[in-house]
Amino acid sequence: MKSSDRTSSERRAVGVTIEETPATLADAEKWRAQVDERKGAVALVSGGLDSATVLALARSTGIDCHALTVDYGQRHRVEIEAARRVAVQLGAASHRVVAVDLRVFGGSALTDDIAVPNPENADSIGETIPSTYVPARNTILLSLALAWAEVLDITDIYIGATARDFSGYPDCRPEFLRAFEHLANLATRAGTEKRRQFHVHAPLLNWTKDKIIRRGVELGVNFGITHSCYDPSAEGLACGLCDSCILRRRGFEAAGVDDPTGYAESE
Repeated sequence: MKSSDRTSSERRAVGVTIEETPATLADAEKWRAQVDERKGAVALVSGGLDSATVLALARSTGIDCHALTVDYGQRHRVEIEAARRVAVQLGAASHRVVAVDLRVFGGSALTDDIAVPNPENADSIGETIPSTYVPARNTILLSLALAWAEVLDITDIYIGATARDFSGYPDCRPEFLRAFEHLANLATRAGTEKRRQFHVHAPLLNWTKDKIIRRGVELGVNFGITHSCYDPSAEGLACGLCDSCILRRRGFEAAGVDDPTGYAESE
Protein backbone atom coordinates (compact mmCIF):
# COMPACT_ATOMS: atom_id res chain seq x y z
CA MET A 1 0.00 0.00 0.00
CA LYS A 2 1.37 3.39 -0.94
CA SER A 3 1.85 5.92 1.86
CA SER A 4 -0.55 8.24 0.03
CA ASP A 5 -3.28 5.60 0.34
CA ARG A 6 -3.04 5.41 4.13
CA THR A 7 -5.37 7.22 6.46
CA SER A 8 -3.87 9.89 8.71
CA SER A 9 -4.06 7.56 11.73
CA GLU A 10 -2.11 4.89 9.84
CA ARG A 11 0.83 7.05 8.80
CA ARG A 12 3.90 6.23 10.82
CA ALA A 13 7.46 7.44 11.31
CA VAL A 14 9.92 6.42 13.98
CA GLY A 15 8.35 7.50 17.26
CA VAL A 16 5.74 9.63 15.51
CA THR A 17 2.05 8.99 14.95
CA ILE A 18 -0.39 11.36 13.32
CA GLU A 19 -4.06 11.07 14.14
CA GLU A 20 -6.84 13.32 12.94
CA THR A 21 -9.85 13.98 15.11
CA PRO A 22 -12.93 13.10 13.04
CA ALA A 23 -15.10 16.00 12.00
CA THR A 24 -18.28 16.00 14.07
CA LEU A 25 -21.83 17.18 13.69
CA ALA A 26 -23.21 19.18 10.77
CA ASP A 27 -20.51 21.82 11.10
CA ALA A 28 -17.94 19.56 9.44
CA GLU A 29 -18.86 20.45 5.85
CA LYS A 30 -19.13 24.13 6.75
CA TRP A 31 -15.61 24.08 8.22
CA ARG A 32 -14.23 22.38 5.11
CA ALA A 33 -15.83 25.04 2.93
CA GLN A 34 -14.28 27.78 5.03
CA VAL A 35 -10.84 26.21 4.72
CA ASP A 36 -11.21 26.20 0.93
CA GLU A 37 -12.18 29.87 0.91
CA ARG A 38 -9.30 31.34 2.87
CA LYS A 39 -6.10 30.61 4.73
CA GLY A 40 -5.98 30.67 8.49
CA ALA A 41 -3.67 29.74 11.35
CA VAL A 42 -2.29 26.73 13.16
CA ALA A 43 -3.08 26.84 16.89
CA LEU A 44 -1.41 24.62 19.46
CA VAL A 45 -4.16 23.20 21.67
CA SER A 46 -3.11 21.28 24.77
CA GLY A 47 -6.51 20.92 26.40
CA GLY A 48 -5.74 23.51 29.08
CA LEU A 49 -7.48 26.81 29.70
CA ASP A 50 -4.70 28.97 28.21
CA SER A 51 -4.62 27.26 24.82
CA ALA A 52 -8.43 27.12 24.74
CA THR A 53 -8.57 30.88 25.21
CA VAL A 54 -5.93 31.40 22.52
CA LEU A 55 -7.94 29.29 20.08
CA ALA A 56 -11.05 31.32 20.91
CA LEU A 57 -9.13 34.59 20.43
CA ALA A 58 -7.83 33.49 17.05
CA ARG A 59 -11.27 32.30 15.97
CA SER A 60 -12.78 35.63 17.08
CA THR A 61 -10.73 37.40 14.38
CA GLY A 62 -12.65 35.47 11.74
CA ILE A 63 -9.86 33.17 10.62
CA ASP A 64 -9.98 29.41 10.29
CA CYS A 65 -7.82 27.65 12.84
CA HIS A 66 -6.24 24.25 12.46
CA ALA A 67 -5.76 22.85 15.95
CA LEU A 68 -2.65 20.81 16.71
CA THR A 69 -2.27 18.71 19.85
CA VAL A 70 0.94 16.88 20.70
CA ASP A 71 0.79 13.64 22.63
CA TYR A 72 4.32 13.56 23.99
CA GLY A 73 3.70 10.78 26.50
CA GLN A 74 2.68 13.14 29.28
CA ARG A 75 1.53 11.79 32.62
CA HIS A 76 -1.68 13.83 32.42
CA ARG A 77 -2.93 12.13 29.26
CA VAL A 78 -6.49 13.15 30.07
CA GLU A 79 -5.61 16.52 28.53
CA ILE A 80 -5.51 14.91 25.07
CA GLU A 81 -9.24 14.16 25.27
CA ALA A 82 -9.78 17.66 26.66
CA ALA A 83 -8.05 19.06 23.59
CA ARG A 84 -10.41 17.11 21.34
CA ARG A 85 -13.40 18.61 23.16
CA VAL A 86 -11.97 22.12 22.96
CA ALA A 87 -11.27 21.85 19.23
CA VAL A 88 -14.85 20.81 18.55
CA GLN A 89 -16.47 23.32 20.96
CA LEU A 90 -14.54 26.25 19.50
CA GLY A 91 -15.03 25.28 15.88
CA ALA A 92 -11.52 24.39 14.74
CA ALA A 93 -11.35 23.87 10.99
CA SER A 94 -9.47 20.63 11.65
CA HIS A 95 -7.71 18.94 14.54
CA ARG A 96 -4.72 16.66 14.49
CA VAL A 97 -3.06 14.81 17.32
CA VAL A 98 0.61 14.07 16.71
CA ALA A 99 2.34 11.57 18.98
CA VAL A 100 6.04 12.11 19.67
CA ASP A 101 6.98 10.02 22.69
CA LEU A 102 9.34 12.07 24.85
CA ARG A 103 9.33 9.33 27.47
CA VAL A 104 12.27 7.86 25.57
CA PHE A 105 14.29 10.73 27.04
CA GLY A 106 12.44 11.33 30.31
CA GLY A 107 13.98 14.05 32.45
CA SER A 108 10.66 15.51 33.58
CA ALA A 109 8.02 14.72 36.17
CA LEU A 110 5.58 14.65 33.25
CA THR A 111 7.47 12.07 31.19
CA ASP A 112 9.51 10.11 33.73
CA ASP A 113 9.24 8.31 37.07
CA ILE A 114 9.60 11.56 38.99
CA ALA A 115 7.05 12.79 41.50
CA VAL A 116 5.02 15.86 40.53
CA PRO A 117 5.91 18.58 43.06
CA ASN A 118 3.26 20.11 45.30
CA PRO A 119 4.39 23.61 46.25
CA GLU A 120 3.90 24.46 49.91
CA ASN A 121 4.09 28.17 49.18
CA ALA A 122 1.99 29.22 46.20
CA ASP A 123 3.84 32.54 45.98
CA SER A 124 7.07 30.68 45.19
CA ILE A 125 5.69 29.24 41.94
CA GLY A 126 7.77 30.46 38.99
CA GLU A 127 10.83 31.43 41.03
CA THR A 128 12.77 28.39 39.84
CA ILE A 129 12.31 25.93 36.99
CA PRO A 130 10.32 22.99 38.42
CA SER A 131 10.71 19.29 37.68
CA THR A 132 7.57 19.46 35.50
CA TYR A 133 9.64 21.29 32.88
CA VAL A 134 9.86 19.05 29.80
CA PRO A 135 13.17 19.55 27.97
CA ALA A 136 12.67 21.40 24.68
CA ARG A 137 8.89 20.83 24.75
CA ASN A 138 7.80 24.13 23.24
CA THR A 139 10.60 23.97 20.68
CA ILE A 140 9.25 20.60 19.56
CA LEU A 141 5.61 21.71 19.64
CA LEU A 142 6.29 24.86 17.66
CA SER A 143 8.43 22.93 15.16
CA LEU A 144 5.53 20.57 14.47
CA ALA A 145 3.14 23.51 14.16
CA LEU A 146 5.58 25.19 11.77
CA ALA A 147 5.80 22.06 9.61
CA TRP A 148 2.02 21.81 9.32
CA ALA A 149 1.67 25.55 8.69
CA GLU A 150 4.16 25.37 5.83
CA VAL A 151 2.28 22.47 4.25
CA LEU A 152 -0.99 24.39 4.60
CA ASP A 153 0.65 27.54 3.18
CA ILE A 154 -0.17 29.34 6.43
CA THR A 155 2.17 31.80 8.14
CA ASP A 156 0.46 32.36 11.49
CA ILE A 157 1.01 30.11 14.50
CA TYR A 158 -0.73 30.58 17.86
CA ILE A 159 0.52 29.32 21.21
CA GLY A 160 -0.86 29.76 24.72
CA ALA A 161 2.46 30.67 26.32
CA THR A 162 2.29 33.06 29.25
CA ALA A 163 5.09 34.64 31.26
CA ARG A 164 2.85 35.69 34.16
CA ASP A 165 1.09 33.34 36.58
CA PHE A 166 3.15 30.50 35.14
CA SER A 167 5.49 27.76 36.34
CA GLY A 168 8.71 29.45 35.26
CA TYR A 169 9.44 27.46 32.10
CA PRO A 170 12.19 29.08 29.98
CA ASP A 171 10.42 28.22 26.72
CA CYS A 172 7.49 30.46 27.61
CA ARG A 173 9.59 33.64 27.57
CA PRO A 174 9.21 36.32 24.87
CA GLU A 175 12.90 35.97 23.99
CA PHE A 176 12.39 32.33 23.09
CA LEU A 177 9.30 33.03 20.99
CA ARG A 178 11.06 35.80 19.06
CA ALA A 179 14.03 33.52 18.46
CA PHE A 180 11.80 30.71 17.19
CA GLU A 181 9.99 33.09 14.83
CA HIS A 182 13.38 34.14 13.45
CA LEU A 183 14.36 30.49 13.04
CA ALA A 184 11.08 29.72 11.24
CA ASN A 185 11.85 32.31 8.60
CA LEU A 186 15.39 31.01 8.11
CA ALA A 187 14.77 27.27 8.18
CA THR A 188 11.83 26.84 5.80
CA ARG A 189 11.31 26.88 2.07
CA ALA A 190 8.39 29.23 2.59
CA GLY A 191 10.58 31.67 4.47
CA THR A 192 13.62 31.58 2.19
CA GLU A 193 12.49 30.78 -1.35
CA LYS A 194 8.95 32.13 -1.20
CA ARG A 195 9.84 35.02 1.11
CA ARG A 196 6.84 34.35 3.31
CA GLN A 197 7.04 35.67 6.86
CA PHE A 198 5.97 33.37 9.67
CA HIS A 199 4.54 34.94 12.81
CA VAL A 200 4.33 33.29 16.22
CA HIS A 201 1.42 34.76 18.16
CA ALA A 202 1.35 34.49 21.95
CA PRO A 203 -1.49 36.88 22.85
CA LEU A 204 -1.59 35.77 26.51
CA LEU A 205 2.11 36.33 27.12
CA ASN A 206 1.67 39.17 29.63
CA TRP A 207 -1.82 38.31 30.84
CA THR A 208 -2.59 37.18 34.37
CA LYS A 209 -4.57 33.97 34.80
CA ASP A 210 -7.69 35.82 35.91
CA LYS A 211 -7.58 38.03 32.80
CA ILE A 212 -7.25 34.94 30.62
CA ILE A 213 -10.28 33.37 32.29
CA ARG A 214 -12.42 36.51 32.04
CA ARG A 215 -11.61 36.91 28.34
CA GLY A 216 -12.26 33.24 27.73
CA VAL A 217 -15.68 33.54 29.34
CA GLU A 218 -16.45 36.54 27.10
CA LEU A 219 -15.51 34.46 24.06
CA GLY A 220 -17.68 31.55 25.10
CA VAL A 221 -14.98 29.11 26.20
CA ASN A 222 -16.39 26.25 28.24
CA PHE A 223 -13.66 25.86 30.84
CA GLY A 224 -15.46 22.85 32.24
CA ILE A 225 -14.13 20.77 29.34
CA THR A 226 -10.51 21.90 29.78
CA HIS A 227 -7.86 20.21 31.91
CA SER A 228 -4.79 21.69 33.60
CA CYS A 229 -3.69 19.27 36.34
CA TYR A 230 -0.27 17.60 36.05
CA ASP A 231 -1.14 14.69 38.33
CA PRO A 232 -4.82 13.73 37.88
CA SER A 233 -6.49 10.75 39.50
CA ALA A 234 -7.32 7.61 37.56
CA GLU A 235 -10.79 9.11 37.07
CA GLY A 236 -9.33 12.27 35.56
CA LEU A 237 -9.98 14.49 38.58
CA ALA A 238 -7.52 17.31 39.25
CA CYS A 239 -5.21 16.85 42.25
CA GLY A 240 -5.64 20.45 43.42
CA LEU A 241 -2.06 20.44 44.74
CA CYS A 242 0.32 20.82 41.79
CA ASP A 243 1.39 24.27 40.64
CA SER A 244 -0.87 24.12 37.59
CA CYS A 245 -3.92 23.39 39.77
CA ILE A 246 -2.97 26.16 42.19
CA LEU A 247 -2.59 28.73 39.42
CA ARG A 248 -5.85 27.64 37.83
CA ARG A 249 -7.79 27.78 41.10
CA ARG A 250 -6.37 31.18 42.05
CA GLY A 251 -7.19 32.47 38.58
CA PHE A 252 -10.86 31.57 38.89
CA GLU A 253 -11.01 33.10 42.36
CA ALA A 254 -9.41 36.35 41.20
CA ALA A 255 -11.66 36.48 38.12
CA GLY A 256 -14.77 36.03 40.25
CA VAL A 257 -15.80 33.10 38.09
CA ASP A 258 -17.03 29.76 39.42
CA ASP A 259 -14.35 27.10 39.01
CA PRO A 260 -15.86 24.15 37.09
CA THR A 261 -12.88 21.90 37.82
CA GLY A 262 -13.47 18.56 39.51
CA TYR A 263 -10.87 18.15 42.28
CA ALA A 264 -9.99 14.76 43.78
CA GLU A 265 -9.29 16.37 47.15
CA SER A 266 -12.93 17.43 47.45
CA GLU A 267 -14.28 13.94 46.82
